[in-house]
Amino acid sequence: MTFSPQRRCPDCGVTMERTKPVVAGAGEEVVKLRTSERKKGLLGSLGMKESLRVDAYVCPECGLTRFYADLDDD
Repeated sequence: MTFSPQRRCPDCGVTMERTKPVVAGAGEEVVKLRTSERKKGLLGSLGMKESLRVDAYVCPECGLTRFYADLDDD
């Protein structure tokens, strides 16, 4: 896991707390974003697209929740 930068709520100005998004279902499902960029190697040649891990942050004051894609995740 990479370093998590400190996120601030744009509405309240307080530090947002990192939380783990949960997908309803069984097992350790993870929320990811699919890009239009092809994967490298064999999977890319088969048409598979890249996906990015997502971190979620919630404001403890107003409940605003934001998702951030981990662009450094390889």
